[in-house]
Amino acid sequence: MNAVLINLLYIAASILFIFGIKWLGSADTARRGNRLSSVGMLLAVVATLLYLGLDWPMVAAGILLGGAIGAVAATRVQMTGMPEMVALFNGFGGLASLLVGAAEYAKLRVGGVDHYLELLQAQSGVTVPGWFVLVAIGLTALIGGITFTGSLVAWGKLSGKFPGKPSLFSGQQFVNLVAMVAAVTGIVLMVAGGETAWAVYAGVALVVLALLLGVLITVPIGGGDMPVVIALLNSLSGIAAAMAGFIILNNVLVVAGCLVGASGLILTGIMCKAMNRSIGNVLFSGFGATAQAGTGVTGEMKPSTVEDAYYVLEAAQSVVIVPGYGMAVAQAQHAVKELAGILEENGAEVRFAIHPVAGRMPGHMNVLLAEADVPYEMLQEMDQVNPIMPTVDVAIVIGANDVVNPAALDDPSSPIYGMPIIHAHEARTVYCLKRGQGAGFSGLENALFFGENTRMLYGDAKATVSALVAEFGK
Repeated sequence: MNAVLINLLYIAASILFIFGIKWLGSADTARRGNRLSSVGMLLAVVATLLYLGLDWPMVAAGILLGGAIGAVAATRVQMTGMPEMVALFNGFGGLASLLVGAAEYAKLRVGGVDHYLELLQAQSGVTVPGWFVLVAIGLTALIGGITFTGSLVAWGKLSGKFPGKPSLFSGQQFVNLVAMVAAVTGIVLMVAGGETAWAVYAGVALVVLALLLGVLITVPIGGGDMPVVIALLNSLSGIAAAMAGFIILNNVLVVAGCLVGASGLILTGIMCKAMNRSIGNVLFSGFGATAQAGTGVTGEMKPSTVEDAYYVLEAAQSVVIVPGYGMAVAQAQHAVKELAGILEENGAEVRFAIHPVAGRMPGHMNVLLAEADVPYEMLQEMDQVNPIMPTVDVAIVIGANDVVNPAALDDPSSPIYGMPIIHAHEARTVYCLKRGQGAGFSGLENALFFGENTRMLYGDAKATVSALVAEFGK
C-alpha cells in the first residue's frame, strides 16, 4: 500500500509539473503556473520521504540548509544579477545529479552489484539489469559534471569574474573531441569492468573529464551568446536529473528531468532561431572573440541632450521602447515605466519591443518589465512591432545593441547578417541611450548609432530616463 500511495503522489506531482510549465507560457498565468509547480514539487518530496530507511536527521538538515540558502539567494539577488543566479542554480542541479550518481556507485561497490539490484527491486518493484544501472550512473556523472563546471564558467562570464569574450586556443575542438571520446570510453569501462578495481579508476577519470569538458565547452562562447548557453545548460541539468532518476528508478525524477530537458532544448532552438544561427555555430564558432567593426558603417554618432529629446517626445504620437541589457545594468526599468506612463498621458501610444535574445538570459527583459509592473499588453514581439515601425515617431533604444543593428539586414560581411532584428532604424527619430561610445557586449559596431535619424544620449540609462521624466514635470 505504501508503494501504491507513493506512485499515486508521483503521478499527481507529474501532472502538476506539466500544467505548471504550460501556464508559464503566458504572463497572465505564469504566477499560477509557478505555484502549481511548487505544489507538485512538495508532493514529490512528501512521496519520497515515505520511503523506508531514510536518515531523517540528514534529510531535515538538508532541507533546512537548502531552504535557507535558497531563501537568502532569492531575496537578496538584484534583478541585474538574475542571469548569474540562474546559471549558478543550473550548475548546482548538475552537481546534485553527479553526487547522486557517485553515492549510488559507492553503494553498488560496497555491497556488490547483485545485492544493489536486490535492494533496488525491493524499493521500486522493478527489475533491471546491472549494465542499465551502470550506464545510467555514467551518463549522470558525465552530463552532471559538464553542467556544473559549464554553468560556473557561464556565471563567471555573466558576473564579470571571467572575461566575457570567447577564450580560444589552437586545436581546441580536437581537444574537446578527444576528451568526450575518453569520457564515453570511461563509461564503457565502468560497465565492462563490473566490480573490478580498474572500473573504479575509469569512473574517477570519467568525473574528472566531465568537469574538464564543462569548462572546455563553455569558455569559447562569448557573452553575447549567453541566453542560448543558459537555456542549454538548463536543459542539461534536467537531463542529468532524469538520468539520476533512472539510477534509483524514481518515476517523478525521470518525468521532471525530461520535462526540464525537453523544454530547455525547445527554448534553445527558439533562441538560435532568433539569432539565425545553429546551436553548433553558437557552441563552436567563438563568436565575438575579436572586436569587429561593421564594414558598412559610415557617418558619425550625433550626440543629443535630454532637453532636445524632451521636445521631440513631447510632440510624439507613437513611441516604441526597445530595452536591452543596458537597462538591466542601470536598473532603469522603474524609471522607464514612469516615462511610458507620462508619454501615454501626453497622448502618445507606447509599446515595448522585446527581442527573444535581449539581455543575458531567456526572457530577461520580460522579467525586468514585469518587476516594474509594466502592463503585459504593452509588450510586443518583433513580428508585431516591425510592420508598424515606419509609422513610429520615436524609437527609444535603451542599452540594446545587436538586436537593433541594421547590419543584420544589409551587410553580408557582418557576423550577425541574417539575424532577425527589431527595425528601430525605420522610426522617424531614434534615441539610443548608451553609457559610452564603445562597441557592445558582442564586440560589434552598431550601424544604427550612425544613422541620419539617430541621436545618442550618453550616460547612465536610469539617470537619463529620470531626467526625461523631470523635463515632463516642469
